[in-house]
Amino acid sequence: MTIKYIQNGNPFGSHRVIEPQGVLPQPAEKVNNDVDVLWDNEILIDVEFLNIDSASFTQIEEQAGGDEAKIREIILGIVNSRGKMHNPVTGSGGMLIGKIEAMGEKIRDTRDLKIGDEIVTLVSLSLTPLKIYEITGIKPDIDQVKISGKAVLFENGIYAKLPDDFSAPLALAVLDVCGAPAQTAKLVRPCDTVVILGAGGKSGILCAYEAKKRAGITGKVIGVEYSEKSLENIRSLGLCDHVVSLDAQDAMACYEKISEITNGRLADLVINCVNVPNTELGSILMCRDRGRIYFFSMATSFTKAALGAEGVGKDVEMLIGNGYTKDHAEIALNVLRESEKIRNLFGAIYC
Repeated sequence: MTIKYIQNGNPFGSHRVIEPQGVLPQPAEKVNNDVDVLWDNEILIDVEFLNIDSASFTQIEEQAGGDEAKIREIILGIVNSRGKMHNPVTGSGGMLIGKIEAMGEKIRDTRDLKIGDEIVTLVSLSLTPLKIYEITGIKPDIDQVKISGKAVLFENGIYAKLPDDFSAPLALAVLDVCGAPAQTAKLVRPCDTVVILGAGGKSGILCAYEAKKRAGITGKVIGVEYSEKSLENIRSLGLCDHVVSLDAQDAMACYEKISEITNGRLADLVINCVNVPNTELGSILMCRDRGRIYFFSMATSFTKAALGAEGVGKDVEMLIGNGYTKDHAEIALNVLRESEKIRNLFGAIYC
């Protein structure tokens, strides 16, 4: 493939925005995904796998009625119309893994990368120019899509080299949610009572591990799950002091159960890792006054959270699930290096 190189690319990628003009690639409706052209501060990636954000894949799967051919059609439709994998319903994307194919001259000597290196992008697909030639496989159980395609990483885009001690699908699965355990490690304090919604899922398990480690023997970790499979996963790991079956969309049931377990004290910190909407009020009611809620879920509505807390008179600090925090990739991967049980479970699911 012959690549045409262009000078003076914007470090944030605004030169790729088609519409509306004046915005950055993430909120843009459409970006330029022409991979025959590369700006001097871009990296071209030969893509192997996409890890679709859980909330996004769940929505797509429901829209397709579980039909794999329709899932492919929807994904291709989004990418062809927007130039990126930016779900118009959930607003979220995911991450990718692939090999470096080319680099613009401005950044060739500023990165610890060479042609052929395999990397996982640590920025959302919702802002990443992407061209899909063919979808060659779908794994609905783990939200991963194998493709033939190309993607562009901007100058300010972050990434991680594929670690030697993990398979590509496993590394992609863990790094897709690496912000969650890293933020948990920062937020949990000794003696805290921590409630994790979606504790049996990928991000929930990683958060439970960090929460247990940081809260200590005087703290308490309560795992909330709905499906039997997820309940079985989190119970098998022994990370939670209590594992309870609750529908996170049933705010009153959540409040009553957590109030019962904590003798009315409620949680110091609630971590929301679910992939369905309408769990904001459940999270709020489980949290004590002046406590904190970390909404990692991409299904979260800021409006419902803000107005819901106001409506029930809760003075709580609510944190948006920033997918980036310093050293988040290493923190997440080290969970699997430290916990043989989690590594074995994830290995069985994602390899």
